[in-house]
Amino acid sequence: MNARDHFLMLARYHVWATDRLLDRHVALLAEDEYRRDVGLFFKSVHGTLNHLLVAERGLWFERFANGRSPVHKLNEELHTERSALHAALKQAVREWIPAIESWDTARFDGALGYTSTEGVTRTVPFAPTLTHVFNHGTHHRGQISAALTMLGHPAPELDLLFRVIAEAEKAK
Repeated sequence: MNARDHFLMLARYHVWATDRLLDRHVALLAEDEYRRDVGLFFKSVHGTLNHLLVAERGLWFERFANGRSPVHKLNEELHTERSALHAALKQAVREWIPAIESWDTARFDGALGYTSTEGVTRTVPFAPTLTHVFNHGTHHRGQISAALTMLGHPAPELDLLFRVIAEAEKAK
């Protein structure tokens, strides 16, 4: 599998896992559960989803797709309204697919230059840093899954393998 196909697989998984988490699990939370401080780094499910949107769209997508380094706080609340936040996050994860499809294969072997949220200029390897973006989403979806369990709700099955198996069965 070449780098573009690998990252397209990760981007499609990212969409699938985000949709599954939001639509099948987070949607079932009562408002007080959704906003309750459950000990996550960004406190609540809502805070963690806002952080994902900040990192996903506000920082990393801008760096990779547009060559910009916007300034955001990692705990910035981009949307106070639950449905607006979910819609924005679902849109943000989808933006990776056409971006990755548009990139020349040589780009994956290159570097990404950006300025960090602390004002530090960095140049990092492109492909491992793009891997970080998808791994970051997985990390925080896992935190939300643990919060769901702690709140007495079932945790979603979000393993990449479930997506791979579903795609293989659909291709038959």
